[in-house]
Amino acid sequence: MIEILAAAGALASLDDLADVLIDCVHGGASVSFMAPLDRGRALAFWRGVAAGVEAGDRVLVVARDGEGIVGTVQLVVGQPENQPHRVDIAKMLVHRRGRRRGIAAALMRAAEAEARRRGKTLLVLDTVSDSDAARLYARLGWQRVGVIPGYALMPDGTPCDTTYYYRRLAEVG
Repeated sequence: MIEILAAAGALASLDDLADVLIDCVHGGASVSFMAPLDRGRALAFWRGVAAGVEAGDRVLVVARDGEGIVGTVQLVVGQPENQPHRVDIAKMLVHRRGRRRGIAAALMRAAEAEARRRGKTLLVLDTVSDSDAARLYARLGWQRVGVIPGYALMPDGTPCDTTYYYRRLAEVG
């Protein structure tokens, strides 16, 4: 089940959200954190996301399975005043227990639908080059912009290249 969480829902789901983030980092995902990621840092990150949701700067989309939250993605809607049409997609995370079940694609479709609902027409994201996520975005019709070599580090400290993508949404109304 896919849903959008308000700030109160995000705060009530901190443990599940932290579990997803920790699992992704410990599984080797380059998502801004180094391994090992301790629970306190993961919880602090999600509290900050909840504050962004409360402020109206972020939208938090989650996927649930029988065990709780299994995946999440964020829309960063708080953009500069000359970019009111744009959304950054951030932290698309799926717990290893939920991989290869279409959850990531469902989260991305929900993120796109929410962006459309808000009148947004341009989505932007970045991901590790040549990753499962990069292949997913290409399958979903995202346009590759380019690669920045050595842009970030994998959780084990190994440098990785990052690829930027965009997607245009149909003009609303």
